[in-house]
Amino acid sequence: MLKKYFISMISFSIMVIFNSCRSELKQKPNIILIMADDLGFSDLGSYGSEINTPNLDQLAKNGLRFTQFYNNAKCVPSRISLLTGLYPDDEAQNAKNIAQILKSAGYNTLMTGKNGSGIIGLPTEEGFDRFFGLNSGASNYFNPGLRRPNEKEPGRKYYSEQRPWAEDGTIMQPFTPNDKNFYATDAFSDYAVRYLDEYGNRDSPFFLYVSFSAPHFPLQAWPEDIAKYKGKYMIGWDAIRKQRYERLINLGIIDENWKLPKRDINVKKWDEITNKADYDLSMAVYAAMIDRMDQGIGKIMAKVNELGIENNTLVLFLSDNGSCAEDYKAFKTTAPEIPPGPMESYRTLGVEWANASNTPFRKYKWWCHEGGISTPLIAYWPNVIKNVGGINHQVGHIMDIMATCLDIADIASIKNDEISPIQTMKGKSLVPIFEGQTRDEHKFLFWSFSDSYAMRKGNWKLVLSHSNPRAGIDYFNEESDLLKTDNENIEWELYNLKSDRTELYNLAEKHPEIIADMLKERKNK
Repeated sequence: MLKKYFISMISFSIMVIFNSCRSELKQKPNIILIMADDLGFSDLGSYGSEINTPNLDQLAKNGLRFTQFYNNAKCVPSRISLLTGLYPDDEAQNAKNIAQILKSAGYNTLMTGKNGSGIIGLPTEEGFDRFFGLNSGASNYFNPGLRRPNEKEPGRKYYSEQRPWAEDGTIMQPFTPNDKNFYATDAFSDYAVRYLDEYGNRDSPFFLYVSFSAPHFPLQAWPEDIAKYKGKYMIGWDAIRKQRYERLINLGIIDENWKLPKRDINVKKWDEITNKADYDLSMAVYAAMIDRMDQGIGKIMAKVNELGIENNTLVLFLSDNGSCAEDYKAFKTTAPEIPPGPMESYRTLGVEWANASNTPFRKYKWWCHEGGISTPLIAYWPNVIKNVGGINHQVGHIMDIMATCLDIADIASIKNDEISPIQTMKGKSLVPIFEGQTRDEHKFLFWSFSDSYAMRKGNWKLVLSHSNPRAGIDYFNEESDLLKTDNENIEWELYNLKSDRTELYNLAEKHPEIIADMLKERKNK
């Protein structure tokens, strides 16, 4: 009898411990991380746009908008920092990613959309439980495996370039879905909803990474979405930039003292354009792609609400870089006569509308001026965010995302051999900002991509642009010639972002001592 009693008590104790563990796991917040591709700073309604984004705007209205949040100017380096909490240098190549670490803390790890990170091969082999999407860079939005007229192989801007897709452990190359209504943005959203149905109410929390390829080129969208915007842009990019600039000021996102730069030197006055309808259509398709992404986010949030997990779920939305001014000529050899919109076409946004998308900033994707590295960031977390509907001006960086996720998952440190012997996160958690506090800021931030470099310390920003060709020199390398203050061949630009975030007034000649101090700190970091 006594033996049965002890067995019963042991069983009861095990049950209590098991249920306690389950309860502890369930109390950890769920995380939904949503990333757009090539989205400009002012491309959302809640950031001054005329584009219809009601679902993201609703998250902003009931969450928090950041005005000084940075990415890394290009898709791959941005995704590296997002996934590792590090700068995109050699250290990041050997680091554990966010899915691997959250999985070790009991999270179900789910991903849909574009991989293209440069450090993850097949996501389900590197920390994610589930994956559906494009396991590479940009691809057709409609049936990705079909060929355009005169195209030797299905793909993108180059002949013989096929883009691999994958579902869990199965690679599909080429990917030719049977669904005649297949559209990549819809598929990514639908799989995210499917994952929420399967994992949303389990005893363990989930991390869902939705990596949209929209609005990255090629410009392809559903006709009904294009119809919403066709004709809206006949007023031209000059008028659109002015309208967005004024809305950004009225919203409190930018300072009215920051002047709107003149249109890019490579952009003509709208009044000088003869084929206005062609340009109107290009921007209409681009807007339609953002609209469709927002519709998908609406589906995701509807499912979150249906599952009753809204209050315990952090939702983050951002872009991997600024709007893209690239003007690939592939359409001239694959489908020169087909306008943007359908699968058979291959068009890019171009510098004209990218200049408007990045209002009020200068430059674009690839560049380390504000137009290349500034992203909207919307945070939505009903149980935690204090300043609901607020605007936050504290400076943040994309590598802060991982630090934030690990913070709310109660993973105190990753400085141990069980995670990675070399990994020490450079990011800082955003949770104090969510809670209405002023957090310790980064002492400085720096960027390096191609031949564009930048560093920020406080309100000072140092920039080296494409106009000074330095390709191949690595600013992440502490021995770089770029850090030599006596190098007369380097023409730095220096801006005070507090008074001039649109980078119009170069103070390099006036304050050489500030440049010297910043470069010294960078070298001795």
